[in-house]
Amino acid sequence: MKAILIANPKGGSGKTTLTTNVAGYLASQGQRVAILDLDRQKSATQWLANRPRNLPSIELMHSESDMGAPVDWLVIDSPAGLHGKNLEHALRLVHKVIVPIAPSAFDIQASRDFLEALHHEKTVRKGKIFVGVVGMRMDSRTRAALTLEQFLKGLDLPILAYLREAQVYVNAAFEGKTLFDLAPSLAERELEQWAYLINWMQHSEE
Repeated sequence: MKAILIANPKGGSGKTTLTTNVAGYLASQGQRVAILDLDRQKSATQWLANRPRNLPSIELMHSESDMGAPVDWLVIDSPAGLHGKNLEHALRLVHKVIVPIAPSAFDIQASRDFLEALHHEKTVRKGKIFVGVVGMRMDSRTRAALTLEQFLKGLDLPILAYLREAQVYVNAAFEGKTLFDLAPSLAERELEQWAYLINWMQHSEE
């Protein structure tokens, strides 16, 4: 089983949107996928409860004790405030970490300590865990994107995607769907923004 942690200690960064769409993509490719929802709000759990049965199946893991289940991929939606021993424990469960960052100076700065902590984790430095960043609700041509790029230069972390703010994410979530459950014509531009992120998820090198 391969496992991906979606993590940012700051609330409102877009973790659940990223979690559900990552899981939705993998499921659309015929993979057996589960979500472990560690966030206190349980938004991913509620989303799964609304997911139509005719769509590619995504299972819900209720706790780490379920991790022996026969799935190909596990996507972990982490709680806000993840740090210290809890972060170290979470990293032992996964091989990749995706950090969503919202488009404001406050969010970018608030993510600094977390990204630096990840950067210095032994498993990350030794290349056993790969870390990437996603700019959420962010256009690549904006000042927020430039600020994020400048901030990440010193950390040697890749920006995997800029996912622009789009109503299609909101509409799909209400129905228990993801971009990858929709007709391509409904989310053509958004799907293009996922290309590099998808490639990075599926390969062992950044």
